[in-house]
Amino acid sequence: MPSLQYHTVFVALADRDGRLVPFYQNLLGQPPDLELPGVYAEFQLAGLRLGIFQPKTNHQSEFESLSSGSMSLCFEVPQLEVAIDRLTAIGYPPPGTITTASHGREIYAYDPAGNRLILHESLQ
Repeated sequence: MPSLQYHTVFVALADRDGRLVPFYQNLLGQPPDLELPGVYAEFQLAGLRLGIFQPKTNHQSEFESLSSGSMSLCFEVPQLEVAIDRLTAIGYPPPGTITTASHGREIYAYDPAGNRLILHESLQ
């Protein structure tokens, strides 16, 4: 069986209530590179294209049963405390504390849809 042929892969998050585009715009400090208000927005990030879509009416039920997102977006940051301050400033402070793992320090935070954000600072 031949392998799947593709030319790019990107992440797309469902925005059930219209809060994700403003959240990511505030977090990233940039407007979407492409925006169809109420339908779709796209941010071009370093190494990742992030799409945010409003589910069509006939697909809403697929997303209503999710109490939180099912994916984590990892942001490798140069200074963890600065990233935490940014999230706190836009109204989404991380609920936990910084943990230390073998690969660095990190903290979990959440976007308005409950998708987990992992802010990670590598060990130098």
